[in-house]
Amino acid sequence: MKCLYCDCTESKVIDSRSADDRTIRRRRECVGCGRRFTTYETIEVTPVLVVKNNGTRQAFNAEKVRNGIIKACEKRPVPMAVIDEIVIDISKQVYNSMESEISSKEIGEMVMERLKKADEVAYVRYASVYRSFKDISSFLSELKEMMKTEKHKNKDGKDGGRE
Repeated sequence: MKCLYCDCTESKVIDSRSADDRTIRRRRECVGCGRRFTTYETIEVTPVLVVKNNGTRQAFNAEKVRNGIIKACEKRPVPMAVIDEIVIDISKQVYNSMESEISSKEIGEMVMERLKKADEVAYVRYASVYRSFKDISSFLSELKEMMKTEKHKNKDGKDGGRE
């Protein structure tokens, strides 16, 4: 790190603190002139591209995932903390995959998997848009599948996390 005042390349860190989730603020003192200055270090994230159904690509945007989940959870008893947790979990999974591209279909499946556990009505809402049900029969078949899974859980003595 070059000093702003004397171009000396040596400095010592006086103080470090977190500025936000991905930034560290460091207060430095130049070894050459003794003057102090502040630097910020941020984590460099390699962008992950989302491949959409029509073949176009765009950078992964957790905010779009959040907005879709919020819309599905509208007027449902799903706390914002749960929504944030889902978004963080999906973002981690996307970035930890070490892939440079991911399909929008995979992201949609991740969202549905988590919404199914959080709120079944929100799950059905999201699935109805995501899977673009063409008619009532495709919608009903999805509901029947959910009910079959629920019945199977109850037979095994598990209640799906409900009390």
